[in-house]
Amino acid sequence: MLYYSRLRMLGVAGVCLIAALLCLPNFIKSPWPSLPWHQVHLGLDLRGGSYLLLQLDTQTLQRDRLQSLEGQVRQSLLDAHLGYREIRRDDTHSGLIITPRALMERDADRQALEGLIAATPGEFTLEEKGGSFVISLTKDSIRSRAREAVTRSIEIVRRRIDSTGAIDPSIAREGEDRIVLELPGISDPQRIKALLGTTARMTFHLLSPDLTHAGPGTTLLPLADGHGQLAVEDKIDVDGANLADAAATMSENQWVVALKFDNKGAEDFARITTANVGKPFAIVLDGRILTSPVINGPITAGQGIITGSFSARSASDLALLLRAGALPAPLTVVEQRSIGPSLGAASIHAGIISLAAGFILVVLFMLLFYARFGFYADIALFANLVLILAVLSLFEATLTLPGMAGILLTLGMAVDANILINERIREEVRLGRKPLQALQVGFQRATGTIIDSNATAFLAHVMLFVFGTGAVRNFALTITIGIATTLFTTLIVSRMLIIRWYAHKRPQELPV
Repeated sequence: MLYYSRLRMLGVAGVCLIAALLCLPNFIKSPWPSLPWHQVHLGLDLRGGSYLLLQLDTQTLQRDRLQSLEGQVRQSLLDAHLGYREIRRDDTHSGLIITPRALMERDADRQALEGLIAATPGEFTLEEKGGSFVISLTKDSIRSRAREAVTRSIEIVRRRIDSTGAIDPSIAREGEDRIVLELPGISDPQRIKALLGTTARMTFHLLSPDLTHAGPGTTLLPLADGHGQLAVEDKIDVDGANLADAAATMSENQWVVALKFDNKGAEDFARITTANVGKPFAIVLDGRILTSPVINGPITAGQGIITGSFSARSASDLALLLRAGALPAPLTVVEQRSIGPSLGAASIHAGIISLAAGFILVVLFMLLFYARFGFYADIALFANLVLILAVLSLFEATLTLPGMAGILLTLGMAVDANILINERIREEVRLGRKPLQALQVGFQRATGTIIDSNATAFLAHVMLFVFGTGAVRNFALTITIGIATTLFTTLIVSRMLIIRWYAHKRPQELPV
């Protein structure tokens, strides 16, 4: 039915007005009182900055899990009063090889090992090969552990990046073991790479009585300054995961890192310092000994300091890493791209020129071929552009060069819809229908076709957004939003303008 109530017209006008207000912050420098302040963020290719693709070291994840399992196996066999000839890791095949002490203990060993792996169903398999037992990580557990590690790593990376004061960083998963990091405005991300290249796993160990030789249950670790090694016990007495806070501060005219433990960490720290007064204690960060002070007395307050040759920056960075938490495994930069501000400005200029040129050509085409109805289509097209920008602003989305291409393509799709409507109306006029009938039948027959074609395109681009990454997602996002706004402006705004004109003029012929 070709009728729009006054209330409906006011509603459509209100939507367009709100959209214009949402767009306004993108074109003014300072906020206005009572004006919603949401802006579209520019991507790296428009603003300049750095792109880092990080890969999680899944081999380290597997090795750490097998190392933990090795300790559990030793304890399980010890609890069952069973010995063993050898326990060793096979990192190549993600397994642990246990050789029984005697043939007569084989069944008892199997029973103890089956009981151990039953505690985590689906994580391990147990096989017997050549007189030894082999416990292996399953493929599903390896993938699951990698996915969980990437999820944790994203949060830790986010905390580390936020602590540096970076503005509008973008952090997202890519695949099963990769993370994409975009840093607008940062053209030289060396400090960021240094922060992300550090796992920041801190542990506290007692030193071996023989400081320079590793025996059973001990490991030689290098000193952080590179001068020598010390043997530390493999047992972790206090875990850095129990740190509640860390801060860089001055003590006796040198920079130190002050530590504060949570309740469990404070209890462990008090227990180990009380029982080992006079013994050296190693503070280990990522397999390197930061310092090895002697325990002078019990420390029960749950606080301590790390001394060393720290500068203000290195002490601050270490405190930042400890506050953010340890990465579950090392992250490696496998790809890096930097875009300078001048190149970003050139991209913005090129994008605006292409959008403006495309818009002007479309406007002229519609005016030339469809006269007054083309003018109404141009108004709807401008409203479409405003609505797209308003939605992007409302959600503070990031706009990239492919996203601008998506907007330009959307304008072309919107023109197609208006052309379809005008051609259907023109066809009805040729068939001899009166103006009112031509408008009604033309809109009715074109509407179904427009909805069908846009619905399929909408679903296709939603899938592209869900499964795509990076620039592909931004391209899909702008087109998906554009399809929705195209339906609104073509089937409602453009139609309302034509109906309003017809109700006022009542022409005998349609100017189409």
